[in-house]
Amino acid sequence: MSECVKKRVVVHFPGFERMDARAHHGRFTRTVEFSSKLWDFSAEAGAFDPDDTQSGFEVVCRGPDWAVSNRIHILDHNVLVDELSDRPLVKRFAMGFLSAARVVGQGGLFGYFRHAWRFGLFFVFPFLLVALAFAISLALAVLPVWLGLSAWHILWSVSLAGVFFRSVFLPFSERYHTLHLFSDWELAVAVGGLTSPSLSRWLEESAERMMRALDDPADEYLITSHSMGSSLATQVLGMVLEKHPQALAGKRVVFVTLGSAILQCALLRPADVMRRRIGAIARAPDVTFLEVHCLTDVIHFYKSRVVALSGHKDAPQAGLIFIRVRALLSEARYKKIKRDFLRVHRQYVLHADRRGSFDFALLTTGPFAADGQMDYLKSSLEAPSAEFSTGA
Repeated sequence: MSECVKKRVVVHFPGFERMDARAHHGRFTRTVEFSSKLWDFSAEAGAFDPDDTQSGFEVVCRGPDWAVSNRIHILDHNVLVDELSDRPLVKRFAMGFLSAARVVGQGGLFGYFRHAWRFGLFFVFPFLLVALAFAISLALAVLPVWLGLSAWHILWSVSLAGVFFRSVFLPFSERYHTLHLFSDWELAVAVGGLTSPSLSRWLEESAERMMRALDDPADEYLITSHSMGSSLATQVLGMVLEKHPQALAGKRVVFVTLGSAILQCALLRPADVMRRRIGAIARAPDVTFLEVHCLTDVIHFYKSRVVALSGHKDAPQAGLIFIRVRALLSEARYKKIKRDFLRVHRQYVLHADRRGSFDFALLTTGPFAADGQMDYLKSSLEAPSAEFSTGA
């Protein structure tokens, strides 16, 4: 049985989504609300205070023989997402392709296909899709030349090409999140090489917030991260360890990455600092490093050993936890989302429909220590109708 927790501090790094602090608070509280019904416990979440986002918010959960108070800090990077998204269309395409060229030149493409070929396809997909659209648009523009028509016909053909790209391709590409992925790869290159001044400011501010969170007395300090947030969390936690080596001393710290894409940045050659920080986290005596993987999620490095692949084969390796999204959702809900790769990837931080071996709300607000909670959840499947109890 896992050790029980009465007070927990959570620092969560969301993935690359255009969501501000209020939206993340709403998602988190909804997830806890759904999970509390599924697992038969009560949950009371504090309201969002736009004037006090630095101190986080409280979530108190109670069961028949347990109660745990959780202080939640969400370190979203929406300011960076907005900066990348609020630019002219031409610049977004140009910078996206430039980032792709940098990923290839910095060894990322080779590393992706070597260690997680599906992630390699995920990288290639949006750029090939846009390149195909450009080729079709160009073909439409020069169609009169191919047909041997007079130069005046270029007027309608160029207009036709523009209409195709803006009115046909762009709406079609939204279902595959194409422009969003272009921006994601820009940030990945910046995180790996630490080349963006705005990113550097965000990292410094986030490290200060993490330090303040760690000063709050608690039984457990849980640092969770999703997708791109895992790379950002690695940089921030690594900065804390570098600047304040004793900040974690004597504390129970668990670092959990969900659908981790740390290697998206760490495999790039300029990511020396990031790789060094991965090693520091893995070797930190007070940190338990865990990764949650799912086979049907293409946007992570399934079964990879992030610490070893970052050059630290001799360091303690992150523990791997495997889940199945399909086993957590109703058939109707899974059928609805299974072809949307970003939506499947997001399920790590959303509520489940069925009791299973993983639940994000229980991980972050439940009574059990994070590094032993999975044991309880697995045993609970043997008696799915049983009341959620610590057995105390």
